[in-house]
Amino acid sequence: MLFNSWQFAVFFPVVTLLYFVAPQAWRWGVLLAASCWFYAAFVPAYLLILGATIVVDYAAGIAMETWPRRKRTILWFSLISNVGFLFFFKYFNFFNANATALAEAFGFHNPIRSLDVLLPIGLSFHTFQAMSYTLEVYRGAQKAERHFGIYALYVMFYPQLVAGPIERPQNMLHQFRERHVFEESRVVAGLRLMLWGLVKKIVIADSLAVPVNLYFGQPASHHGFVPLVAVMLFAFQIYCDFSGYCDIALGTAQIMGFRLMQNFDRPYLARSVGEFWRRWHISLSTWFRDYIYVPLGGNRANAVQWMRNVLIVFLLSGLWHGAKWTYVAWGGLHGVYLIVGRWTQPLRQRTAELLRVTQFPRLHQAWQILSTFTLVCLGWIFFRAESCSDALGICRSCWKGLRLMARQWRLDGWRHIDFGLSTLFSSPAQLGTCLGLIGALLLIESWPKGSSLPERLAHWPLVIRWAAYEAAVASILLLGEYGTHQFIYFQF
Repeated sequence: MLFNSWQFAVFFPVVTLLYFVAPQAWRWGVLLAASCWFYAAFVPAYLLILGATIVVDYAAGIAMETWPRRKRTILWFSLISNVGFLFFFKYFNFFNANATALAEAFGFHNPIRSLDVLLPIGLSFHTFQAMSYTLEVYRGAQKAERHFGIYALYVMFYPQLVAGPIERPQNMLHQFRERHVFEESRVVAGLRLMLWGLVKKIVIADSLAVPVNLYFGQPASHHGFVPLVAVMLFAFQIYCDFSGYCDIALGTAQIMGFRLMQNFDRPYLARSVGEFWRRWHISLSTWFRDYIYVPLGGNRANAVQWMRNVLIVFLLSGLWHGAKWTYVAWGGLHGVYLIVGRWTQPLRQRTAELLRVTQFPRLHQAWQILSTFTLVCLGWIFFRAESCSDALGICRSCWKGLRLMARQWRLDGWRHIDFGLSTLFSSPAQLGTCLGLIGALLLIESWPKGSSLPERLAHWPLVIRWAAYEAAVASILLLGEYGTHQFIYFQF
């Protein structure tokens, strides 16, 4: 069931009403049943896979407390079970295809056939959330949950079941036992957040998806300035798509009294790639930091070990997103960014001082933000392209486009440049709409740090608040793209 569907428009208020009218002792059951219904709306058989992992990890948590001397073995059994499910459904065909190609290169035959199985929606998300539980129980940071229904709800809580944020048990398990009363101010705040999320998804992300899909479907058919524009549009599409989902998830949970972690913090205002990852998909970044990076040695290791740790984390992060070499390349590229950024930081600082850029803090900050955004966009090419060869071809097209624009500018000036955007946009109105939506987003996101747009709205006069609500609804009705626009991160 999609957040941007009419089915959810009925499902959400009914479930919320049932939750508040149900006795406290039954509320977990209401939410668990609703979460099962929500997930079964995609493919009912997926519930069996999810149920199997829930049973294994629930039993593992209790077993680690019952037999503490064997808890390491029990933990490994749980982790291998979770990763095994993930490998079978998501990665088996990828590794098998690569094994087949490698065998054929040496004149051998791989007798193992590919599997004809569907990837369960959001498998990577709820697998990582389940592993968080067993890892925290193993560390002694979380008591094993004895109530099977509440543990199952921790894994299946419908607002964040299929695309996060990836929650830790310390934040969520106790909330399912708390009594949440209906509070008008909290409900209004949650609805504001949901509305903003819908605007980002239906109006901005789905509008940008039209030209983005047109370009990446046939990148060789477009030239000039088109590749650069398409890549930039995708950067904003994926941000609005994923952060829009998270806003709706947070708002949905907030209305019922639950507090989910913030997953985004204006990532395109980051001044370095490291800062970008502290602002983008925060729940996944902190998961890899706490369970992979720090155990490997983190920043405490020597230079060579630190580089190894960074590359391992980012290559795994890329593979987490999908069983394609493009995702691995995307993750590896960000790992290289961090390594090179650390090496060149003193040189960049001295260069800025010699050029006296540091005397103009705002100019210096703008340059850092633009440089970081450019590097991130380069990474998005590999993330979105169908293959690594397509990604490299798009990179070459972007470079040729820049050279062509520079040559035309030297010869004729900006007024006579042909950007070639007619192959990407059906009309000037579509181009203007896309650029206007991005401009509005940047204006809203660049507001002084401290509060999001929905939070700021709460302090505005009543007339302005209602005008903003009406403008948001009108934009959804007039500018929204309707159809089968699934959230991008559902495939992970």
